[in-house]
Amino acid sequence: MSFWKTKKLIEMTTEEWESLCDNCGRCCLNKLEDEDTGDIYFTSAACDQIDLETCRCTHYADRFTVVPECIDLRQPGFTAYNWLPSTCAYRLLNDGGELPDWHPLVSGNAESVQEAGISISSYAIRESEVDDLEDHIIEWLD
Repeated sequence: MSFWKTKKLIEMTTEEWESLCDNCGRCCLNKLEDEDTGDIYFTSAACDQIDLETCRCTHYADRFTVVPECIDLRQPGFTAYNWLPSTCAYRLLNDGGELPDWHPLVSGNAESVQEAGISISSYAIRESEVDDLEDHIIEWLD
């Protein structure tokens, strides 16, 4: 049953791929890149399409049409996993890591993401409420 231990991301079925998402919402936070260093900074400003309680996209099926900047991780040749949070299953598995104990596929509990403090639901704000993203840069406590 631990398909993520035996398959590469590219080999996964759509169902397997989708189950890797823990619905933390961190990928939907706006990010800034330092042009000099290439460092990526996450902000507390989330895409307006995310439900801040469930951390699920309200337009998931057509998210790339509604938000053209939304990144399709399954596009051929995708390699920009560094734009995802370090806790993201897609990034972890791409980099040869393991899923953390709080991940629902490991814990068997969808609430474990919230219980572990990984979800953005306690601090995220809508991007439309933000004037300057730089005022909302956050530091992860990985």
